[in-house]
Amino acid sequence: MFSNSTKYAIKAVLYLAVNSSEEKKVVVNDMAGLINVPKAYIAKILQELSKKNLISSTRGPKGGFYLSEDNKKAKVYDIVIAMDEEQRMNSCLLSLKKCNIDNPCSLHHLAYNEKEAIIRKLNNTSLEELVEHIKTGKSVFPI
Repeated sequence: MFSNSTKYAIKAVLYLAVNSSEEKKVVVNDMAGLINVPKAYIAKILQELSKKNLISSTRGPKGGFYLSEDNKKAKVYDIVIAMDEEQRMNSCLLSLKKCNIDNPCSLHHLAYNEKEAIIRKLNNTSLEELVEHIKTGKSVFPI
């Protein structure tokens, strides 16, 4: 359902959410190995997320990436859309171009409601909530 770029973006944002602040920025070199993403790839993803104001960054000797309090309020779906755009989330399971509710493929009825539910959950879950789950042990982030 998610592209590698989206998975990497979510991992990177969660890493920043747990390990950074405006006073403690993270550089790409420190993050790439820890989240197991190639350095050039994660750098490109972080630049894209920064352009879309989903993460914050500063340049210079004490620069790096971090999440501001406003960034932490973003929804998980915002990250997904920033990387894959909405079309991928709503694409046909069989990759048919003309599959929709009025012209469904053979699998459409099996997955449509579940896909809509996942999108709703992603759109209703903030990064703050995921970080809270990590901090309280409800979920793991093995770094």
